[in-house]
Amino acid sequence: MKSSRSITTQFLTAIMISATWLSLSSCCSTPHCDTCSSVSHGVVPASVESATAAQAATVVPSNSIEETKVKNGDEALVRLMEGNKRFVAFNSKHPNANANRLAEVAKSQAPFATIFSCVDSRVPPELVFDRGLGDLFVTRTAGQVPDRAVLGSIEYGAEHLHIPLLMVLGHKYCGAVKATIETVESHGHAHGNIAALVEGITPAVEKARAAGGLMLDNVVKANVALTVERMKHEPALAEMIKKGEVKVVGAVYNLDTGEVEITVP
Repeated sequence: MKSSRSITTQFLTAIMISATWLSLSSCCSTPHCDTCSSVSHGVVPASVESATAAQAATVVPSNSIEETKVKNGDEALVRLMEGNKRFVAFNSKHPNANANRLAEVAKSQAPFATIFSCVDSRVPPELVFDRGLGDLFVTRTAGQVPDRAVLGSIEYGAEHLHIPLLMVLGHKYCGAVKATIETVESHGHAHGNIAALVEGITPAVEKARAAGGLMLDNVVKANVALTVERMKHEPALAEMIKKGEVKVVGAVYNLDTGEVEITVP
């Protein structure tokens, strides 16, 4: 893989060659001009090449944030929420999204948080939390309904990658939750594999109803809370939670503001 400096050098070279071409009409009238002859044959003059290299040496794109490795789930949560604050303020830094980071994580990964969220295209975790390559271990399903593949992925992250934080992330206006409410209320049935989603979210509908309200926001929060409880009682995760190796929280993303609210600390 080419380095960012190499790519920048090539880019600047192309610009300067183009500029030289444009200046040919005003070049000196000396017969067999070295500059004109070199450029016309696709050769970069030494003067142009050295000037390009000098300029490229001063261009070192970087969008890294000085950070230390998180020590536990609490620190990981703070880092996530700091990123969300930047996102909400339209001040995202887009850390760990450069050529150096790409090369670094190609060898191994050490994400500091697992995010289990909905597949909704309006809730991309890396953007919502202003993180980059190798920062987050993300699993997504509609309505964040867990199945064995999801649980296995989350357990892998905790056991083998030693990720200290798991966040179950729901969101406002969730279509999967809304469809489940409508299906339950009308005593209807979902078709195909979508039935598995309705089945997974129905307990949240029942919990919200028992609490006195079937408003969409209430069911979204109930769905997050029930999923957090399930995660905490999964044998592999439960043991790590007991030892303080993993922290599990629930949160809801607000599509109107971009803000993430911790609903299950």
